[in-house]
Amino acid sequence: MLRTIVVGSCVSVQGTFEAQLDNGKIVIRVDDRLYAGRPVSKKAA
Repeated sequence: MLRTIVVGSCVSVQGTFEAQLDNGKIVIRVDDRLYAGRPVSKKAA
């Protein structure tokens, strides 16, 4: 499942969901790299 996270103040990364961390952040995978950040909230269309 693709997820989008915010890393820092204005950088967003989209990749495959890997894990949910205890502090509310999630981990995603892009190729062979892992990124952790705050998930972007879903908006209704």
